[in-house]
Order: sequence, then structure tokens, then C-alpha cells
Amino acid sequence: MIAVLTKYPHLRQDFAASLVVFLVALPLCVGVAVASGVPAELGLVTGIVGGIVTGLMRGSSLQVSGPAAGLTVLVFEAVNEFGLPALGVIVLAAGLIQLVMGALKLGRWFRAISVSVVEGMLAGIGLVIIAGQLYAAAGLKAPASGLDKILGLPGAVVDALGSTTALASLAVGAGTIAVLVLWKKLPKKVQTVPGALAAVLLATLVTQVLGLSVATVEVNGLLASVQPPGMDAFGELASPAIFGTIIAFTLIASAESLFSAAAVDRLHDGPRTEYDKELMAQGVGNTVCGALGALPMTAVIVRSSANVQAGARTKASRVMHGVWLLLFAALLPSTLALIPLPALAGILVHAGFKLIPFRELVSLWRGHRGEALILVATAVSIVAVNMFEGVLIGLALSVVKTAWEASHLRLEIVDKGAGPIQAHLSGNATFLRLPKILDSLESLPQDRPVELDLSGLHHLDHACRTALENWAERHSAVGTEPVRVTEPELVKVPAP
Repeated sequence: MIAVLTKYPHLRQDFAASLVVFLVALPLCVGVAVASGVPAELGLVTGIVGGIVTGLMRGSSLQVSGPAAGLTVLVFEAVNEFGLPALGVIVLAAGLIQLVMGALKLGRWFRAISVSVVEGMLAGIGLVIIAGQLYAAAGLKAPASGLDKILGLPGAVVDALGSTTALASLAVGAGTIAVLVLWKKLPKKVQTVPGALAAVLLATLVTQVLGLSVATVEVNGLLASVQPPGMDAFGELASPAIFGTIIAFTLIASAESLFSAAAVDRLHDGPRTEYDKELMAQGVGNTVCGALGALPMTAVIVRSSANVQAGARTKASRVMHGVWLLLFAALLPSTLALIPLPALAGILVHAGFKLIPFRELVSLWRGHRGEALILVATAVSIVAVNMFEGVLIGLALSVVKTAWEASHLRLEIVDKGAGPIQAHLSGNATFLRLPKILDSLESLPQDRPVELDLSGLHHLDHACRTALENWAERHSAVGTEPVRVTEPELVKVPAP
């Protein structure tokens, strides 16, 4: 034992941290799987792969991977559209793309994605998760689209109030949320038990003691749930629609993992994340998950922060947490059947609420309203349309905003009453500012010569150059040689 501790000096801290992460991960793995519309065991499989396979690889040493609440909406939509067998193909393809992206060293470029788009994506996901899980907490069937989920909530409330079964189910879900909210206010010794685990255990105990008629997790068995995709599932690749889903899985899982890595790096003083290697580690994990027909994985900030706060020092803690998940799935699978579904719904409502960046939105609105509007527009687009198109809309708005801000242009007109009118342009002349430039120049008197000074321009795009040349020709006298717009010299435009 002494020899082992000498060879692995941090084993004691990592062992203790692994138990904490296991207790945090267990209810989340099950809850994410149920919310995604797949067997609960598949969530455990993804957690096991994220711990043992991805955990052994280089990248971010203290970051923990597994099924994430942020992907539940996308997985649910994919399973509904293409079927559960095709999920493995989608995840497998996404993992292979992540491997290629990591090999091409594209991981660091994910840090260039606008933070407003990422936070808007998480906010939109959070809203859809909350709306959908409120139906699950009441034991009701949720509508398919995010917008219908939100619009249908008033009717769901009416239905729930008329059913004692639904009210009992709601009470279990509400109690779970209350435990999660209040748990952090309890003494530190009590908080050694993760809040999510305590909430599920209390909900299970209350349900069993009171004999409440609420739905519980359906148990299929680990081996029965793991079904690698067959040839029929790979046949779905003939449908062009599936490629949009694969790209969405790839981009969202990669962005969430690498942004989580940046957040985890701020929590500890150990080795920094190697982004390209972390992307490849996520790719390997998702490739294995896809081959097993399991859920996609990302790095998860809740489990990662629990790992750091529990005193983990090396990657051994996350690997051991995967081992504990494997032992639980193999030895105690029947205990899952005792967990009430409204308790898992309550956990996910709480998780969805934490995805909405309320403080960041207020801060952005005070200092950068354009970014705040992009955040809101991205979230609303995800709710109203779907995940993939919502993110694309957010990215497009971010690019447009950046282009607009980069095209700062100042036009100064100097008219001394005698001699030529001087027009000084400075900054970046792009097509975005072209209407304003032309309106100002065309308002100048036609019977006066004009000197157009472009020496202050840092950039002049083709559209502006062409428009200025055309304006100079129109302003020149009939029969006069057209004036050529050049920079940085003064461009003299004679009066007619």
C-alpha cells in the first residue's frame, strides 16, 4: 500500500474525488437518458465511456465527460425523426468528424465563436428543457416542438389540476427542485452528499413510503439496451437530412466541451487544456459511444467542477468514476426501477434553469446591447425553429454585427465658401456604409469642384471603389475625362 501511494502520491485525493463525481454523475446520466427518449442504461453507458475511455486520454486532465443536458433536445429530435438505431450512426459520425477536426488542429478555433452565441444556445436549450420536463413532471406527454411546448403549458396546467395522479407527480418534481435549491444552504458536512443524489433518494423514499402512483424508470438491462447500429441504421446515411443532424451534434458537442474546458481551467492551477487533444479525446469517446448505440458525450461543467472541488489532482479520478458507474450498472441495475420519473424531471428543470445566463444577459445589456440581442435572438430561434438553424442564425447575426462594427467610417466635409469643397474619408469604407457615403457626396453642390481625400482610409472594398468612381464620373463636366479614384492622393473632381 505504501509503495502504491509512493508511486501515485495523489491516489487518495483522486479516489475520494472519484466517489463524489460518481454520486453526482449517476442521477444526471439517468435523467439525461430518460429526457432524451432512450433507455436509462444508455446514459450510464455514455458516462462509463466518458470516464474510462475519454478519461484516459490527454487534453484536459480534470474535466469529466458524459451525457449532457445541453444535448437532450437534439437527441430527442434525432430519435423521433430517424429512430433509436440511427442514433448510434449519428454519434459515431460526429465522433469521427471530431477526430479529424482535432487532427487538423481546429480545436482552438472554437474559442473564436462568439460567447453570446454559445450562451444564447445554452439559454435556448435550457428553455426547451424546462418546458419539456414540466410536462414530464406532471406525467403528461409533451408536444414535439420547443415552441409548442411553451405555448401548451397553460393547457397542461389545467389538465394537471384536474388529475390527482398528475398533482402527486408534480409534487414529487417540485419537492426535488426544492431540495436542489435548498441543499447548498445546509451545513458543509451535509453537502458532502451531492444535492442531485440526495434529491433523488428523498423522492424515491417518499414515493415508496406514501405509495404514490407515479411513473418510475423503466429498466431493460445493460446488455439489452446496448445495441450497436446495424446495416439498416447505416442506410439512413442515404438521407441528406441526417447530415444536418450530424453537423449539429459535432459543432454543439465540440463547442460545449471546449468552452467547459476553458471554465475548468479557471478553477485550478494544474496543467492547462490542450484544446486539439481534448477535441480528439471527445472524438474517440463519441466514436465508441456511437459504436455501442449510446448517447453522445460532451465535457460537463457540473461534474468537472465537482471533480476539482473534491480535490482531484490527476485524470485518475475521472477514470475511477467511470469504473464505479460500470460496477453500478452491472451489479445494481434493478435499483433504477425505483427512481420516480418526476424526480428526474425536477433535476433537469433545475439543470435547464442553470443553463440560462441571467447575470450575463444583464451585464451584456448594460455594456454591449448588440451582444445581448444576439444572445436573445439565438435562444428564441432555437425555441421557435430548431437547434441547428437557431445556432446558424446566431452565428450569422454575430458575423453581421462584427462586419458592421469593423466598417467604421467618417466623412468630413470642409467648405470654405471659395475654392473646391474638400471631402475627407477615414476609417474602413465597406459596402455596409456605402448608402451613407453616397447620400452625403450626392448632396454636394453640382457646380463646385470637389477634392475627395481618401488618404485616411485603412480599407476600401471593391463596391465602394466602384461607387466612388461612378460618382466622380457623374460629378465631372460633360466631355471631361472621367476622374479616377485613387488613394492616398487627393482626387480632384472639377466643377461642370
